[in-house]
Amino acid sequence: MFSLFRKQAEPAIDEQAVLNAIRNAESLSRAEIRVHLAANTNTNNALEAAKHVFAKLGMHRTELRNGVLIFVCFREKKFAIMGDIGIHQYVTDVFWETVKAEMQELLKQEKYTEAICHGIQRAGEKLQLHFPAGNDNPDELSNEISRD
Repeated sequence: MFSLFRKQAEPAIDEQAVLNAIRNAESLSRAEIRVHLAANTNTNNALEAAKHVFAKLGMHRTELRNGVLIFVCFREKKFAIMGDIGIHQYVTDVFWETVKAEMQELLKQEKYTEAICHGIQRAGEKLQLHFPAGNDNPDELSNEISRD
């Protein structure tokens, strides 16, 4: 799909930096952001694989339907970023494609942690705009990086 990475194996990423980026973005909004690192996609379409993971992680079960998933498969050189219907109604495919292009540039430079954190930050900015944090800001989903 995309020729993003020069390496075949999963590169090392700074998981603490990713978790901090998620916590920061979620502290400013009522949203849930997850990162999933896949061993393979089992499809030619990273977005389809991301949709499967989105459902598997129960990201559609958030109260405001505003979860965002960053899906990366280093081995197959594929990734996707997607949001649930609550956020997607405010930010269309143009936004997701823009963020994906920005992440792609960082991935090409082998700045893997920076690419993922950038996607989290950009999603967080939109989530804060449309779903600002209030007095009640539950953490509905785990912030941990998931893998398969």
